[in-house]
Amino acid sequence: MAKEQDMLSTEIVKRGIEDSGPYAGSLSFSVRVRRGLPDFLNTVNLKYVKLGYAYLLSHGMYFLTAPLVIFIFSIVLRELTLEDFCPKCDPMDAFFLCGMLGLILYIYIVSTPRSTYLVDFACFRPPNDLKISREEFIELARKSGNFDDAAIEFQQRALKNSGIGDGSYIPRVVFQPGRRITLEDGREEAAMVIFGAVDDLLTTTKIQTKDIRILVVNCGILNPTPSLSAMVINHYKLRHNINSFNLGGMGCAAGVIAIDLAKDLLKAYPGSYALVVSTEVVSYTWYAGNDPDMLLANSFFRMGAAAMLLSSFRLDRWRSKYELKQLVRTHKGMDSRSFKSIHLKEDKQGKQGLSVSKDVIEVAGHALKANITTVGPLVLPISEQVHFFTNLLFKKKCSKPYIPDYKLAFEHVCLLATSKMVLNELQKNLELTDEYMEASRKTLERFGNTSSSSVWYELAYLEANARIKRGDRIWQLAFGSGFKCNSVVWKALRSVGKPERSPWMQESV
Repeated sequence: MAKEQDMLSTEIVKRGIEDSGPYAGSLSFSVRVRRGLPDFLNTVNLKYVKLGYAYLLSHGMYFLTAPLVIFIFSIVLRELTLEDFCPKCDPMDAFFLCGMLGLILYIYIVSTPRSTYLVDFACFRPPNDLKISREEFIELARKSGNFDDAAIEFQQRALKNSGIGDGSYIPRVVFQPGRRITLEDGREEAAMVIFGAVDDLLTTTKIQTKDIRILVVNCGILNPTPSLSAMVINHYKLRHNINSFNLGGMGCAAGVIAIDLAKDLLKAYPGSYALVVSTEVVSYTWYAGNDPDMLLANSFFRMGAAAMLLSSFRLDRWRSKYELKQLVRTHKGMDSRSFKSIHLKEDKQGKQGLSVSKDVIEVAGHALKANITTVGPLVLPISEQVHFFTNLLFKKKCSKPYIPDYKLAFEHVCLLATSKMVLNELQKNLELTDEYMEASRKTLERFGNTSSSSVWYELAYLEANARIKRGDRIWQLAFGSGFKCNSVVWKALRSVGKPERSPWMQESV
């Protein structure tokens, strides 16, 4: 019962003065009970467990191909003798033998899907003149004249509890008194962060732009015409037949969606390179009003962008940093409360902003529960899965189900750096140690919530500290509007030393 109460929050609402009845003339109040992040690992939905195993079977049939090929090959060789390889043998028999072996080899190569490799990635670090402290943020917000005292106090309180430090970045144009953010402001910010990240990536990988066949750009709020993907094509003079896509309105989880799309396109165009760019334009998410639900975005979102180069060249395995192992997407948009938990709207004065519902924590918890329950069968050791099912089938009614130890599945975890409170709840529910949470907390403190690129700043933090060793598995988990929760798992193909270019350079990490 105590644990149940920990998930609840109460809100006392003053309704007014009773005008009739035995309590006439007295104040009346109503109490609303709101749920926080549910303890989603204490209850298990078998639907998502079955979904995970279905995913494993549908994507793992090629594991059966190798034993089958070896079996057929052994049967063929068993029937052969040294005389069969003699030049005096019948040419037709030799031709048939070569054809059979070639067919078996072809079937094996075709039935084995190409791996998707992450050659490298880069995260943009804005110039120091855009760095802002929490105290300066409040001072500039007050001087802008856009907020009343209650709104200033709300943002001050939100910043204090956010987990964001004094080194994040934000465009100063949003604080200019009487300034209305224009499309040109958004384009300038997008160009700065996107081109900065892509320039670093091209410098590091030394890839020619003409070799990039696929381009995917995601940005939630700013979706101009021509698109941001067209802006990248124009700036870097990419090939005329490039397959380009621009994802908008998909929130902080869009970065994993962009990786998923690029992965599928690399299957359709084998042996290609895909450039993926994830960002959010802060100036276009800025809200200049006094609605508390819409002020949260001001307090948390910060400038940032990440660019990733993916490849399906088999030989690129030797130069790539990571191999994509699993990717699972969960969408809860069929539920109206989840759908409305984060949405772009206008307040009563017609000022546009990103509204965050008070139910978003609970909504996020249910989406996370569905996602990690699906991911479990794909990544957990067999021993953990056997222990889990044994406990699930034979446990007593009064006891809780066994919670799998996800630390056995991953060496590193990159959780979307949303806020300090959310990270605390995730750590508690997933039973993660402080070491697993370090990358997420440090990224939130240093760069704030950079939306879909946040998980890449976290991976850059791990690299900057030389934490990535060959064979390590990295779990990136992001969630966002819709409501959706997405997971991607990478395996390190080599030990990664401190990179020459990193947003964490000259940082005491």
